[in-house]
Amino acid sequence: MTDDDARALRVDFPLLRQEVNGEPLAYLDSGATAQRPTRVLDAERGFLETTNSAVHRGAHTLAALSTEAFEDARETVARFVGATADEIVWTSNATDAINLVAYGFANASRGRGGSAAERFVVGPGDEIVVTEAEHHANLVPWLELAATTGADLHYVPVRDDGTYTADDVAAVVTERTRVVAFAHVSNVTGFVAPVDEIVALAHAVGALVVLDACQSAPHRPLDLHALDVDFAAFSGHKMLGPTGIGVLYGRRGLLDALPPFRTGGSMISTVTMEGADYLPAPQRFEAGTQPVSQAVALAEAVRYLEAVGLDRIRDHEEALGERLVSGLEALPGVTVVGPPSGVARAGLASFDVAGVHAHDVGQYLDAVGIAARVGHHCAQPLHRRLGLTATTRASTYLYTSTDEIDRLIDAVSGVRRYFGVDGEATA
Repeated sequence: MTDDDARALRVDFPLLRQEVNGEPLAYLDSGATAQRPTRVLDAERGFLETTNSAVHRGAHTLAALSTEAFEDARETVARFVGATADEIVWTSNATDAINLVAYGFANASRGRGGSAAERFVVGPGDEIVVTEAEHHANLVPWLELAATTGADLHYVPVRDDGTYTADDVAAVVTERTRVVAFAHVSNVTGFVAPVDEIVALAHAVGALVVLDACQSAPHRPLDLHALDVDFAAFSGHKMLGPTGIGVLYGRRGLLDALPPFRTGGSMISTVTMEGADYLPAPQRFEAGTQPVSQAVALAEAVRYLEAVGLDRIRDHEEALGERLVSGLEALPGVTVVGPPSGVARAGLASFDVAGVHAHDVGQYLDAVGIAARVGHHCAQPLHRRLGLTATTRASTYLYTSTDEIDRLIDAVSGVRRYFGVDGEATA
């Protein structure tokens, strides 16, 4: 992709056409929430205007059409990540998806699910392994699982740049490890984990692998069968789709054995006053009213990404990430966390400006029309390890161009002078 390609794509996104504080919007917060192209907005609106109805129930025409659209969306998303439709569960977001898995383990550990669920049982003496770099969504559910089952939670410590290696993981995984959960791509450092090596280490001791794919599924080709992970989660709103929908992938056979997290309508086969039998996956995890229009819109987002090409998107963003890191590293008083310039990373960078709080940096950038994320990015342990309370993060996507990266770098170059921490305050 070239800058001209990115600018041409930008026209498809209505929100990106506006000005902020009198300046053209440079949206560098796609790592939090990506914007939606017109065709995705139209797909959801069109469904709601012509087809909207409850799925998997009712015999009328709209119910049948709605169900067909809903399941077609599942097929589309499954193909996108190298899975089959019966391995894709709709959730409300990626956090919900990871909680579904963790609480499924907890239910199995309480005896639910019978002998089929025994491989999910954890208890005293067993180990759950995460990394120090995890988003809270892939940390707190495992802390809860450890607390409720008596298992031990161990973590892979990160190095001074916030990264880790397969050898670091190998030093923590043992014969007692039952779960290894980690992010494919760090939402703070842009570090790309060595998935193949970690999966091999986990499977060698019989542990199950849970992959946080929130920062990989929208930005690079993803084949979950080829990666051989057992579970994976990602969100629609980070990949040009709507909020309110996430995706859980579970390897065939595992989902049917995992005890459900939520129970109620839509996920049962038989109910009596004495008990209930649950449907096979994926329906066994989709209790209640499903996110139907959101699934339809997410499928359209997937088709948009496929039309552009995930290889092109990845290469474009990695080039932008290198430009971003090298430019920021050259600024006095600015420290970029994560892999240094010249080392592969995703198209995002978090940085600290000496003497200026990240929230002040973010407001300064907003004043010149640049939207960036500030805070701990739901990764407090990682920031604590790096000796920081917060950072400013710029994240790119397929509609980001080099001139927006250059605008950010130029703006950051004036932050310390504006706040008077380099000897010159600006009124």
